[in-house]
Amino acid sequence: MTNPVPIIELRGITKSFGPVDVLKGINFKVYAGQVTALVGDNGAGKSTLIKGLAGVQPYDGGTVHFAGEQIEINSPTQASSHGIEVVYQDLALCENLDIVQNMFLGKEVMKGGTLNEPEMELQATKALKSLSVKTVKAVRQKVSSLSGGQRQTVAIARSVLRESKVVILDEPTAALGVAQTEQVLNLVRNLANQGVAVIMISHNISDVFEVADQISVLYLGGLVANLTTKDSTYDEVISYITGTKTQEGVK
Repeated sequence: MTNPVPIIELRGITKSFGPVDVLKGINFKVYAGQVTALVGDNGAGKSTLIKGLAGVQPYDGGTVHFAGEQIEINSPTQASSHGIEVVYQDLALCENLDIVQNMFLGKEVMKGGTLNEPEMELQATKALKSLSVKTVKAVRQKVSSLSGGQRQTVAIARSVLRESKVVILDEPTAALGVAQTEQVLNLVRNLANQGVAVIMISHNISDVFEVADQISVLYLGGLVANLTTKDSTYDEVISYITGTKTQEGVK
């Protein structure tokens, strides 16, 4: 059963760059244990909305609420302190390091003044196992040797290690083949099943329908629809994305 209080609620969010209003009074809710897809054409405002939530580009106006309490997010550090983790499209992985080193980068486990390698290996293995990952065979593989789907797996598993409450995925299946896409979508679903709130930005509406519980549609800086996936259709979502349809009472 979904908690009636959203883990993240944005109210009246605005953001402008010079004379251009990029976000126009956005109201947006995300619930723990659900995948919420954020869709819209290029220039709709998706990236700006997420960058504000990540503390990279703070909003100009409106309020952010976390588990019912108003909070400030003016930096990535503040976002991280509330358990908000972003997996960007470039994944921010170091190819010359192995999986364990990447998963603990900047948050290494120490023992007696040295790296506690066995503990980090154990935690990394547990994090991958908790997501039912079967495509990564050895946690000491260099990231440079991994496929695109495996790299996504490492980046998402890193958010599990950090005990994130909200994980934002920026186009997680972009440039992946059919089999790798299926693996990553299963990973996204498993993440939500652990009680994490997942926000997934995607241009692939088929992927959205496969994994999302809710769909929020942005059009030219405005939120034009909040849809329950099982009660919606592909054509309906496309009509909102292209601006030919607007949901009553949504902003």
